[in-house]
Amino acid sequence: MMDLPCMQWQDHVAQKWTGLDPELKEHFISLTEIDDVFKYTLTLTTQDDLDFMQSISAGNPVHKETGQAAKWREKGNSSFKTRDYTAAALHYSQGICFAPQSSEQLSLCYANRSAALYHLQHYQESLEDIDKAVENGYPSHLSHKLEERRIQCLKHLSVVDKAKEEHPGVAAENHKNPDGLKKASTGLLKSGIIPQTAVHFSAEKGRHLVAVERIAAGEELLNDRPYSCVLIPGMEEVKGTDMQRGVLFGTEHRRCHRCLTETSCPVPCEGCSYSRYCSTSCQRNAWDEHHRWECPLGAELMVMGVMSQLALRVTLKAGLKNIQIAREPIRDQHEKPKPSCVNQPDPSISHYGDSYLSVFHLLHHLNRHSPGVRFLCAVTAATLHQKLRKAGPPPASWHLSRPSGANGKSQDGEKEGDDWSSKLWLLGSAVLRHILQLRCNAQAVCTMQDTGSANSLVQSSREIRIATAIFPTLSLLNHSCCPNTSLVCSTGTSTDPSGPDLSADLSGRGAEYRSTSNGITATVRASKVISAGQEILHCYGPHSSRMGTKERQLLLQEQYYFLCQCEACTLQQGKEEEGTEGRQQRSGDGESLQQFRLLCGKCKGSLKKSTDDKGKGFMCSQSPCGHHVSSSEVSRRLQEIQVDQERAVDLMERDRPDEALKLLKKTLSQSGLILAETHPLQGQLEDAAARAYATTGDWNKAASHLERSTVAISSQYGEDSIELGRQLFKLAQLHFNGGARGPALSVFPKVRRLLCLHCGPHCNELQELEAMEGCLRG
Repeated sequence: MMDLPCMQWQDHVAQKWTGLDPELKEHFISLTEIDDVFKYTLTLTTQDDLDFMQSISAGNPVHKETGQAAKWREKGNSSFKTRDYTAAALHYSQGICFAPQSSEQLSLCYANRSAALYHLQHYQESLEDIDKAVENGYPSHLSHKLEERRIQCLKHLSVVDKAKEEHPGVAAENHKNPDGLKKASTGLLKSGIIPQTAVHFSAEKGRHLVAVERIAAGEELLNDRPYSCVLIPGMEEVKGTDMQRGVLFGTEHRRCHRCLTETSCPVPCEGCSYSRYCSTSCQRNAWDEHHRWECPLGAELMVMGVMSQLALRVTLKAGLKNIQIAREPIRDQHEKPKPSCVNQPDPSISHYGDSYLSVFHLLHHLNRHSPGVRFLCAVTAATLHQKLRKAGPPPASWHLSRPSGANGKSQDGEKEGDDWSSKLWLLGSAVLRHILQLRCNAQAVCTMQDTGSANSLVQSSREIRIATAIFPTLSLLNHSCCPNTSLVCSTGTSTDPSGPDLSADLSGRGAEYRSTSNGITATVRASKVISAGQEILHCYGPHSSRMGTKERQLLLQEQYYFLCQCEACTLQQGKEEEGTEGRQQRSGDGESLQQFRLLCGKCKGSLKKSTDDKGKGFMCSQSPCGHHVSSSEVSRRLQEIQVDQERAVDLMERDRPDEALKLLKKTLSQSGLILAETHPLQGQLEDAAARAYATTGDWNKAASHLERSTVAISSQYGEDSIELGRQLFKLAQLHFNGGARGPALSVFPKVRRLLCLHCGPHCNELQELEAMEGCLRG
């Protein structure tokens, strides 16, 4: 799991722990303060640890290299020849990131990318790459090619400008996003909580959010921006076109490493080959916030895992002054100990909006982590601290949060950089604190990824996790397996109309430091009516519609250190107390619903867990039948159906819809003998069949199968779920493409209600829905 350090490092630290003297282990376990744990671990960290980190990071080179740049440029040329211009642009971008500054390879990669961008109709971006190619010494004997392309770009842009004047907005939108790349969101960027809620505190729940007035379903509850985030590498996000399959690019190639915006022409870091950005503004802001220290440690951070990198990034962004301010309550508590609230700030002032204080005072659960986990986190933080210490004095950004004069001295007379070595341990201690906090407070940033063909007329998508972030306000929400909220993340950058972003600063950083705000936004909406006095709850991952009670409770106990007693969990416990019959009669939980999704092969009645063989088999619920099926037989048949479904999807991915349809017809005839229409696997088969028929242009059959899939979706996730909303949106597309005016208009209101409820009235799907409806109503 990429959240944690790589296995080699985990094994190294585990061996180090095993080899410690019992007295040293006992002393480590006895420590109850973050500072003490970190300082003690520093004494145990050796040069061998630094050398081992260096050795395992050698496989992740992040330095500039001319040879690698040339290799990626050649790959781009191959894609360009097959007219796969998106893949070509991304290959050239890889070359740009690897090419040393002012090298010929850099100029060639920029020139080639300008050609790919021209064919993608990104004329302004193509012009910018032409300028960069010239600035970096593009060969003069080839310059006529660039000048010809420049003239063509200017011609196209003049046409666009003229179209803008005649049809404001339309031409601009067509020009800005011709290849469908997702641009920056235009939603609310200011973070905050609506006034109908209040932050409460209790010893049992900690800080949490409560409704003080009735809140309507669909109402926006809070908008929050992350204090910091780290993009997750390695997600297979971009596939080549039908002419060049198997070309894969991950999120680290496709998205800005600061704001996560998708881009086909990233701006590279000038120091390493890994980091890239959507603009020079994001590049500059990332450098000032954290990257000037991360840049030389890129390889080490890749093996240390996302959580360690995010913890370091939060600390670097905060700066020494903010860390010292945040630590003041801890120092005061040492002077005036409060037995009932050790190491916790006054609950009445414990939420500080989106500032660093809100992050610093999140619970770290030091003594709830196992000794092995504590030691892994502490050694990781201590080793990173030693690497940073060897790098020399801290950058000026650490002092930007402290007003200083032109002579580089702070207002208290201390010269920047003075006594940095003696204070650097505060950095390491803060990193350790944040690593421990993130195990319970990190939030996945997810987005919908298209999975179908780029030319498909019907949406096919799945949710993927692209980053891990820490959201100061979102962290207030406690967990429920059946939450009363929906969460949507949007990405991008936008100029903040209200002024500079001061979220990283407690003392008023100047406006010149940040001209744009980080546009990653988490929006939480009420997914149902919330009455006054009710707590506002969010799902941490284990959801009652996807996972059984015992499995959910175990996962939550292991990661978050609490036994979930939410409505879904207590309801299921009540059913278990009533006995087997009561549990089967009330199907409010995924576990019990599962029993009604299997069919008897003889009479088509529902199968239920058998009580005769300790629940290891299934028996028909119809007493006259009483047919019995072993668990192994049921598992075998379900596995065969699952394999066939996956094979059919793979055939469609490889543009072989006819073969996929043949397989799906056979599988559906077999699945109907054991799966009820509400079974999730039956829903997946119907969805795959709909996709296959849509690929062949048979819209009526596609819609028929998709309608059947909505039965399973509704049964699993509920009538008010976003999952059903997205499935009905696909159904609307099918009816529209097939010219079925009546069925399309009848499904539109259902789609609109569900998408408004979970995603808000301005989401992209609703805009498309309005366009379809306008076309049908003429």
